[in-house]
Amino acid sequence: MQMSQILPVDGVKMLASTSSKKRLFQDLGDLAESCYDLVPPRVVEALLDREGLGPTGVGHGVALPHARMGEVERVRGLFIRLEKPLEFDSIDRQPVDLIFCLLAPGGAGVEHLKALALVSRTLRDAGTCAKLRANSDPATLHAILTEGQAIQAA
Repeated sequence: MQMSQILPVDGVKMLASTSSKKRLFQDLGDLAESCYDLVPPRVVEALLDREGLGPTGVGHGVALPHARMGEVERVRGLFIRLEKPLEFDSIDRQPVDLIFCLLAPGGAGVEHLKALALVSRTLRDAGTCAKLRANSDPATLHAILTEGQAIQAA
């Protein structure tokens, strides 16, 4: 699985700020609607339900909200970079500014886990995160997120 298979260029967005985790999930729902024709309130509900099991802020300013949805036919990704970090109840209690959302079909066990591992590996790299934070153009952010794949494949 490669990042470019789950994250389209139009699935990347830069936001100056957002007021809350719920508002961020609404922004993700709107982005999921424009990219994947999903119903925004359903996306928000699925993300909030999953977040209720435990926060998806993994530390170092990164959050990986994810959910399973029956209306999703394969694993899909969305990425938002916030100019102003948001409190997210992360494990290290630091606000987040890099948010990678995964939406998976209800029965996508292994596929969902592979995608989570790929995204986690990518955003655990301090160099990648520094590049993401130094850029605001969505196409550039997408290129940064997908460039490691080309290097590894070579």
